[in-house]
Amino acid sequence: MSMTEYILNDVEILDISEKIKDVQKLFNELTYTHLPVRQEGNYVGCISENDIRCFEGEKTLEDYLYALEGFFVRENMYWLDSLEVFAQNGTNIMPVLSEENVYMGYLELSEIITLFNETPFLNEAGNILVVEKAFKDYTFSEISQITESHNAHILGAFVSKIENDMAQITLKVSPSNMNGIIQAFRRYGYIIISEHQEDNFNKNLKDRSKYLDKYLNI
Repeated sequence: MSMTEYILNDVEILDISEKIKDVQKLFNELTYTHLPVRQEGNYVGCISENDIRCFEGEKTLEDYLYALEGFFVRENMYWLDSLEVFAQNGTNIMPVLSEENVYMGYLELSEIITLFNETPFLNEAGNILVVEKAFKDYTFSEISQITESHNAHILGAFVSKIENDMAQITLKVSPSNMNGIIQAFRRYGYIIISEHQEDNFNKNLKDRSKYLDKYLNI
């Protein structure tokens, strides 16, 4: 999906000749974390609000070219790739350049998140399942096989956490026999992180624990 229809130009790109005090005032009026800057008509980077607050008001952006952050996306970049660039740079505004490096405008993070909200992962009925396995041992082909063997379809999947060589994978699966899917993942060596009412395994453990406590108290 092209980003062209989401490109905005409500706020003009700043020139390096802009005085710092004027840019500070502009940030007071906006909710953006950064603003794009140009030099001789060409985009050269973004200035952050956190940095601009520390600069001398009578100087210009040209005096602080070293502080500019050069992130951007291309107009033909897929929206999910754009979301990754947003996250990597901790910004809520993203300059868009053409293939010829012409500045076209910017994207707002809120608009890109709206695209994510419209995906089946979020707006289709289904169950969220979080599983964990050693990073070197899991495969998405295995995860798909386990899920689909129980007549369910994966609506979305991503690695949501990697820590101590263990990977957590978050799945959204179409409504189906969740208990059967959960037990199948356990048989393949996956740890179930999320809690589910349908999980008979945990229910049986609790029942056995209560029985053991009762036996020990006789």
